[in-house]
Amino acid sequence: MNKVAISGVGMTPFGKFLDRNVKSLCEEAVRNALTDAGVTVDDVQAVYFGNAAGGTVNGQEMIRAQAALRNAGLAGKPMFNVENACASSSTALNLAWLAIASGQYETALVVGAEKLSHEDKAVSFKAFAGAVDIEEPVPEGVGKGSGSIFMDMYAAKARKWMSACGGQPADFARVVVKSRHAASLNPYAQFRKETTVDEVLNSRMISEPLTLFMCSSIGDGAAAIFLCSESYAKKLANKPVYIRASSIVSAIPGGSEVVAIRAGRAAYEQAGIGPEDIHVAELHDASAPAELIHYENLGFCAPGDAPKLIRSGDVDIGGRISVNPSGGLLSRGHPLGATGAAQIIELTWQLRGQAGKRQRPGAMVALAENNGGQLAGDSAVALVTVLST
Repeated sequence: MNKVAISGVGMTPFGKFLDRNVKSLCEEAVRNALTDAGVTVDDVQAVYFGNAAGGTVNGQEMIRAQAALRNAGLAGKPMFNVENACASSSTALNLAWLAIASGQYETALVVGAEKLSHEDKAVSFKAFAGAVDIEEPVPEGVGKGSGSIFMDMYAAKARKWMSACGGQPADFARVVVKSRHAASLNPYAQFRKETTVDEVLNSRMISEPLTLFMCSSIGDGAAAIFLCSESYAKKLANKPVYIRASSIVSAIPGGSEVVAIRAGRAAYEQAGIGPEDIHVAELHDASAPAELIHYENLGFCAPGDAPKLIRSGDVDIGGRISVNPSGGLLSRGHPLGATGAAQIIELTWQLRGQAGKRQRPGAMVALAENNGGQLAGDSAVALVTVLST
């Protein structure tokens, strides 16, 4: 397979933008990515578009890419619509990577976008409710207290994890404090005000033990990535960042290993490295406990040692392995279809040395982990991407 480079990245700020539509968000992100790469729309051979909830929130189905990008100068190009829950744009990246690695295209543009905010919050929550097998029995208590089926599921996983390893709600609060500090340094982040452990613990209870600050929020945004072959990248001014691995797996009902573990192992094998080689990572922290659980899933620490790792400071900005220096889903924001692409953009900036005060010094190898949906007690899909200079 041919080497594939990331040569341009761009995104919008993430937030709640009731006065903006998907088109305007996409146009801004695409413009920023192409400018960053030093190319034009004429250099884009194909477009891979990730969006999760457009049909539910605004009614746009079937031709989401063609509709969202109709004014972005990309009309007429091959467009691939990708819907895979929260992992939609990570999946789009995987497909674009395969297309270039195989020689089908020399260049491709990945766009992830989501417009989740709505005047009627029930519409936004309904979008999340569809990311499960609707014929699967709902566990007792799920969707009854918080109003969010996913936060109730995360809460149940958190309680089970706490019982197994002795973790405490204060450990979840430490994740949020770290997240908000990172976001305070990120001009694209949705929540940029720093917080304290006490403030996190005392925020409104959503689903025991998750408080409001421990849960990712509804938001809007778009992110775009210009991919190209190694030979094409050499013509451009930017320092290329290479995709070393991209693995995707789906849930196995009754399986012994969760999707994140399986995807991580496949990516490590593909890249020929181990977790000890990762300098900076963006993890799917849709809730604060998820980040801690992923430390263990991805081998950043031994099973049961995640509380010790978050308390050590080794995962802070500038730490041994800087985790979620963008602020992650908790603070940068989680507009579903844009999340995976935004993870890759942050890691690209980190590997280029362009992350400013968020920079992990000497970063050369990076990892992104992105989940989507729920199936049989596990995420329905997981992708792990490994990048390097």
